Amino acid sequence: MNDSHQQYYIRTLQKKVLETSQSFSVVLITGPRQVGKTTLFLQCMELEKSLKRSYISLDDMKVRHLAKTDPELFLQTYRFPILIDEVQYAPELFPYIKIMCDREQKSGLFWLTGSQQFSMMHHISESLAGRVGILQLQGLSQSEINFTPDIAPFIIPESLPISGENDTEEKTDYSLKTLYARFLRGSYPALYSRPQTDTETFYSSYIQTYLERDVRSLLRVKEQHSFFECMRVLASRTGQLLNYNDVSRDIGVSVNTVKSWVSILETSGVVYLLQPWSSNLTNRAIKTPKLYFLDTGLCCFLTGWKTAETLMDGIMNGSIFETYVVSEVLKSWIHNGKIPPLYFYRDKEKHEIDILMEYEGLVHPVEIKKTANPDLSMTKGFRSLEKTGVKMGKGAVICLYPSYLPLSRSIFSVPLWNPFTVSAH
Repeated sequence: MNDSHQQYYIRTLQKKVLETSQSFSVVLITGPRQVGKTTLFLQCMELEKSLKRSYISLDDMKVRHLAKTDPELFLQTYRFPILIDEVQYAPELFPYIKIMCDREQKSGLFWLTGSQQFSMMHHISESLAGRVGILQLQGLSQSEINFTPDIAPFIIPESLPISGENDTEEKTDYSLKTLYARFLRGSYPALYSRPQTDTETFYSSYIQTYLERDVRSLLRVKEQHSFFECMRVLASRTGQLLNYNDVSRDIGVSVNTVKSWVSILETSGVVYLLQPWSSNLTNRAIKTPKLYFLDTGLCCFLTGWKTAETLMDGIMNGSIFETYVVSEVLKSWIHNGKIPPLYFYRDKEKHEIDILMEYEGLVHPVEIKKTANPDLSMTKGFRSLEKTGVKMGKGAVICLYPSYLPLSRSIFSVPLWNPFTVSAH
């Protein structure tokens, strides 16, 4: 599966893939290009000791032509259980996959990958509702890179971990330079399995591939340059409130065009829109979200940062730090096959909280601070939220202090490296 010079990283989602395959006839993994969807499925195939699953990729033009022009013959030709790679290229297959699932009444018949979710999800919802388990994969998480993939979704612990339980001080380099080098490199598996890969060359090629293969069919040719400029402008605003008017003015296209392009980037897993929290559910959808790039390496490339030193001292050092933490919290949920219950908080007086986690009837506030000296003054927004009467759980400041530390009876300092390396509960 991998050549001898490549390192394979076990993915947190692996366990969920195998579980889902026991419950659904079809398992679909979606996500951006080159995050390891095929590699994950191939690794899972090795764990299916009793099954001999076949594999076919629709990147092969002859195979793709057969799938599109005669999907029935395609499914007769390639035996199941089967892994079909890049299934978005032949949506004609979906009605026939449905027929086969209904006829066979077995779990795990089809494993599918799809990088381009735009039209594919429409076909999936029409043809395979109730038959398909849909999972999302992003780039490598911090815990996966550190070879500790078996973690639960990150939540605020009810009590401090036992001393030594989450101790990573001996194996972790806490220097800012090392941290920002990680931000600059990003999370795409190829950059870790083949460490000699030049990041600038990788991201340049990645963007070209993304524009050519995934976006071209949705944009007129003359719009591709403006779309790339839109990506650059949005990257410079990662971690900020998404102001469509400002972006529209900067790149010289209409607000509706910007909204359409942001939707493309969100649907294809390049950016994430963190929604504002409100105790009134109907109010959440009409307020301004914050935009985060899901890969800091891609974000740094688009905004022109080339070394860890310049990034650490540059104008975006704080927003990249925050973007990294938010993406790691998101991955801890997504890679466990769960919907992240994450929001941010901002009131009329502009009191803000970086992350609100809403679970088990409580709201848990989280601040993200690039400091090794956390204190309660960093949690002023928590008190503003408390005054609204909401039921609040434990709070946290995720920062550079190297171990868990109580700041009060209900607020912890949480080390950046630990919560995504060892489960916090």
